[in-house]
Amino acid sequence: MYRDRLVAGVALADRLTRYAGRSDTIVLGLVRGGVPMAAVVAARLRVPLDVLVVRKLGIPWAREVAFGALGPGGVQVLNDDIASRLEPDEIAEVTEREAVEQRRREQRYRADRTPLDLAGRTTILVDDGLATGATARAAVTVAYQLGAARVVLAAPVGSTDACAGLSRIVDELVCPLRPRDFGAVSRYYSDFHQVTDLEVASALAANG
Repeated sequence: MYRDRLVAGVALADRLTRYAGRSDTIVLGLVRGGVPMAAVVAARLRVPLDVLVVRKLGIPWAREVAFGALGPGGVQVLNDDIASRLEPDEIAEVTEREAVEQRRREQRYRADRTPLDLAGRTTILVDDGLATGATARAAVTVAYQLGAARVVLAAPVGSTDACAGLSRIVDELVCPLRPRDFGAVSRYYSDFHQVTDLEVASALAANG
């Protein structure tokens, strides 16, 4: 159990000290929940912070359970085990709705920032938890497509299944807590409030 995302960010930073001060390293927070802890990680490692906008595709009756995710540049990842249980029109409806939000957030968070340039860089992707891993999988795909030489995925907690799958597609996975009886990400935080746009903007501004 973590008190909040900031405490969890400290726990991650303590496990990433080998990347401190490296000129080839950048930390990307997954919008929105991963950004506050990514800011902590970036500050403690003394490396740049930016954001990566990916959007989870949740099943209509339990949105926290993802059947896939969307990323910038038209990247779409589906979890076939879950998506196969949905009707095509259900998938289409959720995807269309989340694509609108994807574009809004991309404009909101990246409008005044230079395009991400990950060519030849070690990219540390930070999220607040890995349930199905669909959102993180999309983020990893995007990072490699943007030229990242090495992708490190860092999250304070993750399901054993998600961690097993993600460890096969990244160069390094840092996830200190991997309970077998996972449930939801929120159960591992005392404070797991919905991160606001203002919090994201403040975290980015504080890191410069």
